[in-house]
Amino acid sequence: MTTLRYATLLLAMAGLEPTAAAANAAATLPATVPGAGRSAPDASQGRDAVSLRCSGQAATPGNLTLALGKSTLMRMPEAVLARSVGNPAVLQAILVAPDTLYVVGVDIGSSNMIVQGRSGMCNVIEVVVGIDPTALQNALAALMPEQKDIHVSAAGDTLVISGTVDDAPTAARVLELASAFVRRPAQALEAAKGDKGGAAGGAAPAAPAAPQAAAAAAGATRIVNFLNVGAPQQVMLEVKIAEVSKTLLDKLETGLSLSFGGGSWSTTLASNFISGTLKGLLSGGKATGNHVGIAADKQDGLVRILAEPTVMAISGQEGSFLAGGKIFVPVAQDNNKITLEEKEFGIGLHFTPTVLAGGRINLRVAPEVSELSREGIGISAAGFSGGAILPLITTRRAATTVELFDGQSFAIGGLISNNQTTNIRGLPVLGELPVLGALFRSTDFQQDRTELLFVVTPHLVKPLPPNYKLPTDSVTTPSRAQLFLEGRMEGPQAQSTDHK
Repeated sequence: MTTLRYATLLLAMAGLEPTAAAANAAATLPATVPGAGRSAPDASQGRDAVSLRCSGQAATPGNLTLALGKSTLMRMPEAVLARSVGNPAVLQAILVAPDTLYVVGVDIGSSNMIVQGRSGMCNVIEVVVGIDPTALQNALAALMPEQKDIHVSAAGDTLVISGTVDDAPTAARVLELASAFVRRPAQALEAAKGDKGGAAGGAAPAAPAAPQAAAAAAGATRIVNFLNVGAPQQVMLEVKIAEVSKTLLDKLETGLSLSFGGGSWSTTLASNFISGTLKGLLSGGKATGNHVGIAADKQDGLVRILAEPTVMAISGQEGSFLAGGKIFVPVAQDNNKITLEEKEFGIGLHFTPTVLAGGRINLRVAPEVSELSREGIGISAAGFSGGAILPLITTRRAATTVELFDGQSFAIGGLISNNQTTNIRGLPVLGELPVLGALFRSTDFQQDRTELLFVVTPHLVKPLPPNYKLPTDSVTTPSRAQLFLEGRMEGPQAQSTDHK
């Protein structure tokens, strides 16, 4: 039995921890103290507290800090006669030599241990078992050697991460790695408890704990983030939205009405394909009712839109911008009820910047341009008299993720559209005749051409200096003579002033 104890001691000194079954087996062996003539009771038994017979003045309490799952050898001033552990579920102490204890932390928490020496004097040792921060600190140093100012410490069941990193993505990777480290010991702890329970009962080792128990143990371990990000975190985004829309409309319409007859019979031939008010180049008729009209219409429209919204946000946070308005659209509900739904239109922007290493900026950006269309859509519903015309909203939108450096521009979206529409209305057969068929048909041709472009430019910015200029600094009110006689709406520019 003594040989088994010294073998366990040699394994511990070599850095090899005994298994739970071996530790329990060693703990159940009586420890013979030379010259004492009696055996030291086991630390895991409740009778240890009864076997303590302290005499003389107690020694000054000592402190011991252990990492979860780690062990140490504690040498006492004299041979150990008896020992008592306050909470065996947190730590265990095994006598491996007359004056040496093998102490292992089995769960996160705090406890104490009373050790009685051969002289009868008792020593009180306060023990704290926490998470081991060394493994995570070494992993961070190996995986992120450029990050020199990351510190990991433990406070009970909590990992405390402090220091400074270069950017927000690096901080996110540090926290993700820390989460992996706190999950791993929790799962190992659940399995170790299962093995320990089976060995203590004298039966086969228990099956590993359920995944739910391991997840609960992992959730009990917390991570406190004290990391600071040293890179500039204010990002200003400039978006340019340029659109050119051109509409060409050509119409040629005819209207013909002829009346002729003989005796008591009369015949009328009517052909009217004019869609709107006659804008005729030629129109004529007689009192007999014969009438002919030719209408031609040409419309050209050109629309240019240039919008440059600018918005600023903190790295990792969403920023939004809207210059426009809102309309309310009726929406049918149950029980013949109508509610109004709010719709926004105008120039809008949503973006989320993330500052990366080396000054790169990751952007999730979604610019949008919408406007009320001149045309509407008519609707009608049962039980309601008349109808309603709902507005149409024309929307141009782009959403993507890009990565740029400070000051670089990128075209994130574009559109070139060319729509042609031709409508012919007329009489069958007669409208298909060459030359004269033009009198029996109406033709309109419409072409819509649109070019649209979205360009984004991010900037890393800092707060404004104490002195800055506003657009209204140089605007003054005109005098009455300047307003009425010269027609000026602004007075002479004032000298710039400093604002603090």
